[in-house]
Amino acid sequence: FSIMLDAGLFDPITARMIKIAKGDPMKVLMATAIVAMAVSLNGDGTTTTLICCSAFIPIYKKLNMNMMNLGVLIILQNTIMNLLPWGGPTARAMAVLKVDADILTYLLPGMILALAYVVFYVAPRMGRAERKRLGVRELTDAEIDEMTSVVDPEVSEIRRPNLFLFNGILTIVLIAWLVASSFIKAIAMPPLLLFLVGTCIALMVNYPKLGDQSKRIGANGGDAVQVVILVFAAGVFMGLFQGTGMAEALAKSFTSIIPDSLAGFWGLVIALISAPGTFFLSNDGFYFGVMPVLATAGRAYGFTNMQMALASLMGQAFHLLSPLVAFIYLLLRLTGLDMGKWQREAGKY
Repeated sequence: FSIMLDAGLFDPITARMIKIAKGDPMKVLMATAIVAMAVSLNGDGTTTTLICCSAFIPIYKKLNMNMMNLGVLIILQNTIMNLLPWGGPTARAMAVLKVDADILTYLLPGMILALAYVVFYVAPRMGRAERKRLGVRELTDAEIDEMTSVVDPEVSEIRRPNLFLFNGILTIVLIAWLVASSFIKAIAMPPLLLFLVGTCIALMVNYPKLGDQSKRIGANGGDAVQVVILVFAAGVFMGLFQGTGMAEALAKSFTSIIPDSLAGFWGLVIALISAPGTFFLSNDGFYFGVMPVLATAGRAYGFTNMQMALASLMGQAFHLLSPLVAFIYLLLRLTGLDMGKWQREAGKY
């Protein structure tokens, strides 16, 4: 997905959304939600923030729209898309609880409903308020072209607008195959192999020169390497945690203070703990420090690793509002928002 962003797969989508929206605040807000959803596919909050803010801040300023709405919509969509298996929290849950990418099969229905909720309820709700406050103003084609054109020569150099159709089909096929693999065993393929093949095809077609391929791998490889290091570190940590008996001892102490009446609701207990747990702790602190204890106790109550992994991800609804998340400071700086007011507004949804 990072390579697709480099190649400009989402540029026409962003431009089209802005052209459709023109000067209608309702349409602008719905376009914001759709673009934030699409760009968040790569799971990186910084990338999502930079692309969405650079695309929409000019139109928000031009129409005098409330910048708070932009900040809230970006974080809502990124929170949902961050649950994809290559996102930070899900990768940690998978590593600690030893579950595979099939977790997407269970997450996907809820994610689709949540995305629809943001696009078709939250954004229109904001839009109605902005329409009432500002009315509808028509932007000229020249103003729209100025907002949607790429002016940075370095960015223009790596864009591949002539390959939009190919890149779009490749991306759709990969996502469809990933989802279908969970239901149709005849075409089942490990996600690792699926995305490895997709990445190779994308690089060979978009950047046929070896030097260009190396630059793209160098620019985007850091995110992938971080996840690999994370999984290795999780394995070492879990080995020490369990091999020394710490996990069992902590679990026994923890379960001794939990009423027996709550044993059957352990999934709900984990979900409730995960909200403040991932807000006041980093994801690493919660998933590598707290989650192993909760998981050991949960297994004693008959819960599976998959059930507990899913429950632990429910608190992610509030995680990206935490002051411990680095990229939100970029979002707040670009939009000029106050953290406290932004947290309260986003927390409502």
